[in-house]
Formats: sequence, C-alpha cells, structure tokens
Amino acid sequence: MNRYGLVIFDLDGTILDTLPDLSAAVNHALAQRGMPPHTLEEYKLMVGDGIRSLCRKALDSDDEKILDASLRDFKEYYIAHIDVQTRPYEGMPELIDKLQRRGVSVAVASNKFEAGVRTLVRRFYPAIPSELVLGEVEGRSRKPSPDMLGLLISRFPEGTRCCMVGDAWTDIQAGKAVGCDTIGVSWGYRHTEALYQAGADKVADSVEELTNLLL
Repeated sequence: MNRYGLVIFDLDGTILDTLPDLSAAVNHALAQRGMPPHTLEEYKLMVGDGIRSLCRKALDSDDEKILDASLRDFKEYYIAHIDVQTRPYEGMPELIDKLQRRGVSVAVASNKFEAGVRTLVRRFYPAIPSELVLGEVEGRSRKPSPDMLGLLISRFPEGTRCCMVGDAWTDIQAGKAVGCDTIGVSWGYRHTEALYQAGADKVADSVEELTNLLL
C-alpha cells in the first residue's frame, strides 16, 4: 500500500532549477533601467513569493509604475527564454515517474505565475495532468495561504493522504494549513534550518532520501 495518495510538489527549487533563467530575466529588466545585475546567490534570497515580489526586491523600489514596467519587461523576456538554462534536478523525473507508476497522484503548486508554471511542467514533466498544475493567478492567494493546496486536494476523495514537498517555508506552512504531511528539500533556494523552523516533518538532503520518505 502506498504511503500517500497525493504528493504536491513546489516547482522552483524543488523539481526544477529555474533560478538561472529567472535571474537572467530580472537582470534584463534591471538593465532596461540602467541598474546593475544581481548574482544567483542574491536571487536565492529573493525568490519564493511570486514574480512581483521578486522584481520589487531586485529593484529595491516602492515606485509602482517602475515596478509595473519592470514586470512587463521581465515577463516578455522570461516567457521567451523560460527553458534556456532551466533543468530538472537530477533524479526528480525518475521519482515522479515512480510515484505515478505506483498509482500516486502528482500535482504542482507554485507561486510562479500560472502560465509559466504550466509551460515548464509541460516541457519537463508532461505526465503530470494539467488540471493538477496550479500557479499564481489573480484572486487566488499564494502560499503560505492554503488556497492552492486546498483546491488540489478537493479534487480527490475525502481522506486521501497528502504530502507537500518544497524548498521554502511557504510550502511547509501551506501544507500544514491543509493537514498534509510536509517534507522540505535542502537542494533548493532556502536553508534546512528555515524548513524545520516552519514545521517541516522531515527534510530530505537527496532525491534518494525523498524517495524513501514518499514510498
């Protein structure tokens, strides 16, 4: 018998390393305004709360007009270059395939704008059903709100055991809010300590360890 009927994964920093393409797109928006770029290490501390928040932190400005224009430049560039350097973390495609072959449903809940999430999942994880892929849209709160996870769970029979897997405190708190087990992953963009502080049941340091925890 499977441990879980549903496993919900975060996207950025969990099943895909998207940071190089994200950082290139934000740096492009900065360059349009004559501003210097940030490094990958700096961007690790900025991601996780949606694109608007990322651009706001990179710009270090509260001017909404500048932010809106930067977001337009970011999205135009990012959509055109969304999978140039983005890659799955080693072993994750095999894990997701193994879960699905065992009859476990796999879903994605990300704070990235939904069109970008769906494009990347279709590109790298096409076996995940589109109706189980959610991102940021107007009117639906981002994690740590439980909205996305609750919507996904509502599509399964009552009592389906669920696990949320992610690299950020927002993933852990969203999972806790809907009663899921929670597993943090240490290979993403946040530190292990922050995951445990958020209440993670476990933190996996490798895909092999994550596989054992899920199966």
